[in-house]
Amino acid sequence: MIRDPEAFGHFIDQLRAFVRKELVPHEAEVAARDEVPPEIVQRMRGQGLFGYSIPAAYGGAGMTTEELILAALELSQCAVAFRARVGTNTGIGAEALVADGTPAQKDKYLPMLASGAWTSAFALTEPEAGSDACALRTRALRDADHYLISGSKCFITNAPIAQLFTVLARTDPAHPGAGGISAFLVERDTPGLVVGKPYQKMGQAGSPVAPLYFDNCRVPAANLIGGQEGRGFKTAMKVLNKQRIHLAALCIGPAMRMLQEAVQHTAGRRQFGQPVGSFQLVQAMVADCQTEIHAARALVLETARQRDLGQDVAMQASMCKYFASEMCARVADRCVQMLGGYGFIADNPVERFYRDVRLFRLYEGTSQIHQLNIARRTYAQAGHEFRA
Repeated sequence: MIRDPEAFGHFIDQLRAFVRKELVPHEAEVAARDEVPPEIVQRMRGQGLFGYSIPAAYGGAGMTTEELILAALELSQCAVAFRARVGTNTGIGAEALVADGTPAQKDKYLPMLASGAWTSAFALTEPEAGSDACALRTRALRDADHYLISGSKCFITNAPIAQLFTVLARTDPAHPGAGGISAFLVERDTPGLVVGKPYQKMGQAGSPVAPLYFDNCRVPAANLIGGQEGRGFKTAMKVLNKQRIHLAALCIGPAMRMLQEAVQHTAGRRQFGQPVGSFQLVQAMVADCQTEIHAARALVLETARQRDLGQDVAMQASMCKYFASEMCARVADRCVQMLGGYGFIADNPVERFYRDVRLFRLYEGTSQIHQLNIARRTYAQAGHEFRA
């Protein structure tokens, strides 16, 4: 669903130019510094990159799912760190608030997130609760007009730089399942919240990730998302279903960029007196990459359009994330192979992407969790229910 095709086409042209002229030239600098420089972040704010999926009433672009996907395809054709810098505001860090926040919560926080003045983060994963999200142990106990949150979270993207966290915690200890989980908005300077030391990672340099620790962190009851206990898991699933479609698009952009780099390299490098790209086994890898990229793009766009029409796309969102993340890994491997020894040299864009995209198959649900989800939903459609 593209609301104004002409205006949106102009926007995409501007975004494509911004990525190529303002972001791609700074990829090596971001990797070396392990941060996106503040001056570039400011230019990203000026482009409105932080507010894509936040409603226009709060200063965002209010993009439909299809529009968000098409924008993601462009933005993700540069180093992953740039996309990750805005990604929590355009995705999981703000979506819970957009989906289920009270009017007062939205008025207070969404304008700051849309402008990029504040960065958000989504705190669900714990050491014993990742794929099994219902197993989370972080507790939130009511204390008059506040909640006291205690526990820990891990692998939280943008935690070192975020000012606002969406935190999932158990408000009903007697309810071990999803119904006992609530979602809270926790500001960074809230007493009892400590952001841990950033992790040293395999890839995605410039995208900071850290654990969170809560020790009787005193959060106003007004910051309970939606104002009701026990709705946090349902809110999280709303967030994750949309984010899985979004993330699938963010897997396609790097695959497109890696293929472009590989084609340029193999067209110019010569072996046995001819371009490497003229060899049929190299062409076969190019064909496989191109075909899988187009298949992923078609699947994701179809699912985005279905979501915009109000259809239930829970299974399709899983298929998008599963297929696109696995596709991106296959493309990365082929492109390193096509570059030969050059593909193994640091600071080569393909080498960097090879490490960066490995995470895609893990977060927002591992590939194996999505396989189970897809299979169970397929059986359910056929009238067969299996226990989770």
